[in-house]
Amino acid sequence: MTTIDAAGITLAYRTAGEPGRPPMVLLHGLGDSSADWHTVLTDLAQTHHVHALDLRGHGSSAHPGAYSFELMRDDVLAYLDAAGIARCVLVGHSMGGMVAALLTLAAPDRVTHLVLEDSSLPRPGSLPRPPLDPPAEPTPFDFAAVTAIRAQLNDPDPAWFASLSEIAVPTLIISGAESPIPHELLADSADRIPDAMLVTVTAGHNVHVEQPTAFLTEIHRFLNRP
Repeated sequence: MTTIDAAGITLAYRTAGEPGRPPMVLLHGLGDSSADWHTVLTDLAQTHHVHALDLRGHGSSAHPGAYSFELMRDDVLAYLDAAGIARCVLVGHSMGGMVAALLTLAAPDRVTHLVLEDSSLPRPGSLPRPPLDPPAEPTPFDFAAVTAIRAQLNDPDPAWFASLSEIAVPTLIISGAESPIPHELLADSADRIPDAMLVTVTAGHNVHVEQPTAFLTEIHRFLNRP
């Protein structure tokens, strides 16, 4: 793990692959960290210089106490600047996918391809997430991030889902067939994004962990399409 100061916040990250290869940035889900990508990191590093980040409040990154999808989006943009990454393939799982979609909308010139793993920007009512009581035992992530992110999922900005039609980069949505994330939400999202592909893998929510070979096959097929 390495850390970098990105616009005033310390972000931890790990890299794999040769620096001369095209950059790819991986964003994990809520409560996870960059270590969650261990099942696919080595393979992705054969073709890309991979940067796996710990988002704020997670892993070895700073735990500032303030959390939102927008703050995480801005952190990742600041990381791209600090790391000298002009454009990248952006891959996000769950919460990380929502951050990736918001970043692509805010700065489409920084993203060559977008991959959303069992994730999309929610429409109101699509992902109800009632508040959770803090656990009795300490967690490896800041539980305040869980509270804040679940609140946004429970009552998302209606403009988010509507804005999917403005995503201007090739997009792959990977749906877990056995995931609790509504497949209809992902299918509707793919219909809205002008250049989007939707594929379904027989897996739960953590496709890259449960079915890493299928996950990698779909990403390589997407990135290598004419």
